[in-house]
Amino acid sequence: QVQLVESGGGLVQAGGSLRLSCAASGSIFSSNVMGWYRQAPGKQRELVATVTSGGSTNYADSVKGRFTISRDNAKNTAYLQMNSLKSEDTAVYYCNLRSPGYTMNYWGKGTLVTVSS
Repeated sequence: QVQLVESGGGLVQAGGSLRLSCAASGSIFSSNVMGWYRQAPGKQRELVATVTSGGSTNYADSVKGRFTISRDNAKNTAYLQMNSLKSEDTAVYYCNLRSPGYTMNYWGKGTLVTVSS
């Protein structure tokens, strides 16, 4: 089993920044993809960004140029630096860790990010 614990959410004004962290523990497999997803009220969960254990990244178009995903493999931790936040970024942000083929797929409980306009 893998446990994921997110931190760093909170209330921020539009244009501000936040940094989310996701600490993974347990039986972590070496080849994996860590990612951030978000779910706004009344909407489906959507991809924000992913990073592979090799460092390759992928971003949703809506956050490109504003958000940066990174990871520290030694600490089994992923980060999401969010800059130039907009009200539409308000959502619960979930950390995800999965195997490349999705045979193993784990979620954190989420952290709320609220951007006030």
